[in-house]
Parts: sequence; C-alpha cells; structure tokens
Amino acid sequence: MTHQSPTLSEAQKRELHDTALRIVSPGKGILAADESVGSMAKRLAQVGVENTEENRRQYRQILFSADDRINSCIGGVIFFHETLYQHSDNGVPFVKMIRDRGILVGIKVDKGVVPLAGTCGETTTQGLDGLSERCAQYKKDGAVFAKWRCVLKISDTNPSKLAITENANVLARYSSICQQHGIVPVIEPEILPDGDHDLKRCQYITEKVLAAVYKAMSDHHVYLEGTLLKPNMVTGGHSCSTKYSPEEVAMATVTALRRTVPPAVTGVAFLSGGQSEEEASVHLNAINSCPLAKPWILTFSFGRALQASALRAWRGHKENEKAATEQFIKRAEVLHALIYCTNTNRVIVLLNALSLYLSSLSVLPTGEQSGMSGEIR
Repeated sequence: MTHQSPTLSEAQKRELHDTALRIVSPGKGILAADESVGSMAKRLAQVGVENTEENRRQYRQILFSADDRINSCIGGVIFFHETLYQHSDNGVPFVKMIRDRGILVGIKVDKGVVPLAGTCGETTTQGLDGLSERCAQYKKDGAVFAKWRCVLKISDTNPSKLAITENANVLARYSSICQQHGIVPVIEPEILPDGDHDLKRCQYITEKVLAAVYKAMSDHHVYLEGTLLKPNMVTGGHSCSTKYSPEEVAMATVTALRRTVPPAVTGVAFLSGGQSEEEASVHLNAINSCPLAKPWILTFSFGRALQASALRAWRGHKENEKAATEQFIKRAEVLHALIYCTNTNRVIVLLNALSLYLSSLSVLPTGEQSGMSGEIR
C-alpha cells in the first residue's frame, strides 16, 4: 500500500497547508465573487442593472476597491474566469489589486451542474476534462486556491446513494488535480435549502454527504491539511413550518461536522445558502459560540451575504460607488468581529486549560468548566 498523498513532496504539502492557513487566518474569511454570467444576471436584475460585461466589471471593481480596512477581514477572494482577467478603470488588473493587499486569489474551476443519468432530477458537476491544464494556467496567472461546487437536493427519496457517491468522487478528483498544481482546493458539497425538510433531516443528509466526501478524499489520496471545506449550514428547508433558533442550527451544524470531517482539515468556510446578510451572520456567530469542541477554524465564504447591501447601494450609478464600497466594508467588518472574537476566546480557553494542566499535573477541567465540550445529540 502506498503512503498518503504519494504524488506530493513534503515541500508541496507545506506550501498547500500554509496557503490554506493564510486564507482562514484569525478573523478572516472568503469573499465569493465567482458568480457566473447567468447568476450575475439575476443579481443585477434585482436592482435594475443590465447584465453586460462592463456592468459586471464595474460592480466587481466596487468590491475590490475597498480600502485597507478589508485586509483584516478577507483572506481570499474567489474569482470567476472573466473577472480574473479584468482591470480597474485605472488599468490595474483586479488580481494585482487583491494581491497587493495580501489577500489570496482563488478561482472557480467547475463548469456547472448537469443532469445525472439514472436519477430523479439529480445532478453532477462537469469540468474535470482539461482541469489539469486550466489549473496550471490559473497558477501562472496568480491563483493559489480554487473552488468546485457540487449540488445535492433533499426530498423524500433524494439525495440518492448514486448522487452522493458520484459527487463525492468528483470533488475528490478535482481536489487531487488542484493539489498536483500547488492549488488549495475548496470543497463545496452544497445541500440546497429548497423544500420543507426539518432540521433533523438536513443534519442526517449532511452527515451522509460529508462522510462520503471524506471517504472519497482518502481513496484519492487528497492531502487534507491542504484543503478547505465549504459546506452548507444545517437548517430547515425554506418551506419548513418550524422555525429553528440560531442555537439549534449551530448545534446541528457542529454535530454534523464533528461526526464526519477529520480534524486534519485546515478550515471550514460556510456558504450562506441564500440566507440574508443578517441571518447568515447570526448563524455564523452561533456556530462559533457552540459549546462543542471544534478542531477546525470556522469562518465564512459568503457571496450574497457579503454583497447584498453593496449591490442595493450601487444600483448601477457611478455616484453611488463609494457608498456601495462602504456597505461592503461594513458587512465584512461585522463578520470579522464575529469570528475573531469567538475564535480568540476559544484560544484563551485552551491556553487556560493547558495552564491548569501544567500547574496541577492532573486531568483537564470538564466540558462545563473549560467550555471545550458539551452534550452531543
């Protein structure tokens, strides 16, 4: 039997791990600015803006023009292919604008979802063909991490075992290819919130999906320390009659992660999944404050939940650009405060526990005393 990650040297592993750590440094998350042309059409239509390449460029420029206040809030930006090669009004490449702030550049590399034959309306994600060549080029063009999204739906019969297995293997193959080119893979197995399923059903499916994903990662020799996970939060479906508290969402989410995600994974950056800015922020705070032990860095990889206020402030008018940028900065600072404070408190708790251990040479305090553990349901 070969050893783990046989195709990667120790230097390659070190580079991947260091990159992953930089992206999710304390207080930092990911700006997902990788909306496709079709997705941007829907966003821009909400504020009455025509979906042209120039309007998309102008909007992304608003986000990328944020001042130094953003440096402590954002560790990485996910670009769409089109955006990676665009420039500011002054002719500065967007990639350079981001890198000059010490923020890392990422790139969406999947080619979208397609129907999965043999299933009832389920999908897989295309784009593995030619991925190695694209990764090599993207690395030359400044990208050091990538994102690939798979989508699963909850119903009485879905997701099927076939869909779970297929999407898990696609994510693992993508991850392995990325790492061979020195690119950190962000792994996104999104379970859609559409439907009337309750919290327990979402937790159950999330656990099944994540378990399959990390089984596939092991089978494909993916170096986990050089990866990031971008999962959904565990919530009830949009049409669920029961409204769950942030604490219930947090407990279900962290429990699902603890049961399936190896501690070796460097960080977990939650997607917002169609939640409002406020709702996503409240849930992220509750997840970080959950009393269960969490061996990973927990942060955000938000698109709409970071940009909605900025988009509404802009509305396609040049005179609104500064106000729109301020809205984006404000939202990023809110998220920074949420995750920085909770993660800093966790470090303090751990240091206090270690100090007590060293001074007494006895066992660590209980979960209630240290805040490091709690009841699992």
